Amino acid sequence: MNKYLDISPEVAAALAEGKPVVALESTIISHGMPYPQNVETALAVEKIVRENGAVPATIAIIGGRLKAGLSPEEIEYFGKKGPEIAKASRRDLPVLIAKGQDGACTVTTTMMIAAMAGISVFATGGIGGVHRGAETTMDISADLEELGQTPVMVICAGAKSILDLGLTLEYLETKGVPVIGYGTDELPAFYTRKSGFGVDYRLDTPAELAAAFHAQREMGLKGGMLVTNPIPEEYSMDADVINAAIDQAVAECKAQGIHGKATTPFLLARIKDITGGDSLDSNIQLVFNNARLASKTACELSKLA
Repeated sequence: MNKYLDISPEVAAALAEGKPVVALESTIISHGMPYPQNVETALAVEKIVRENGAVPATIAIIGGRLKAGLSPEEIEYFGKKGPEIAKASRRDLPVLIAKGQDGACTVTTTMMIAAMAGISVFATGGIGGVHRGAETTMDISADLEELGQTPVMVICAGAKSILDLGLTLEYLETKGVPVIGYGTDELPAFYTRKSGFGVDYRLDTPAELAAAFHAQREMGLKGGMLVTNPIPEEYSMDADVINAAIDQAVAECKAQGIHGKATTPFLLARIKDITGGDSLDSNIQLVFNNARLASKTACELSKLA
């Protein structure tokens, strides 16, 4: 085991017994929403995972230690500190560990730490991707590189709709990452169920998802698998409304010269403000939906190990 990694007793016991475990990220706690809603949401997601037969493992960095599985007290600590905690991608880990600092794990670092711990299924909101205008800025999320090299199934509501979805799919194809639509032939666009872009394959049950990922692992294929799970119909936003909000937020982001890791938090916050909070409500519901599917899939995968 990695000497910098701490696995909680509950998660360690589940892994040792071959029980299903679902990884969860911590940026949604620190950077995704205000306190105490962030803590309430994180605990609710963990409850959903348990109700669907799996053990939750929220992933974070605390005091320079990689954590797979947080206590309620640690989640509360993260929620209260919020954006004071560094948003940690792959490049940040060496310095955060060496300095004994905290880090909120993105999709990238959650995948990394989950793989170190032996956790195969990860539920999140939406992945990062190729940003609009990347042909000149080269702003491409590290999430895509990680999907190309780390053997974790990531269940999300598609790529965030603030991105260039077409280029994101092209990048994933280049990296050999299968993009699966759960019950859909079309890539979901985070806040909405449709994007106009197709997925590689459609699978309709958690058992089918588990079988596909099991086959990928058994063949020794490098990299992860991306499962895109549409937001429930009742929480899906009107495409015209959300796209107008995104366009406004992207224009403001460009005008203010915001770039790099600050881009996504800025855009999500502005979209929330522009939509009067509706986007945040949708965000929470799609995370709940992904946690349910991830738990059911992890249960099926545990039968194949």
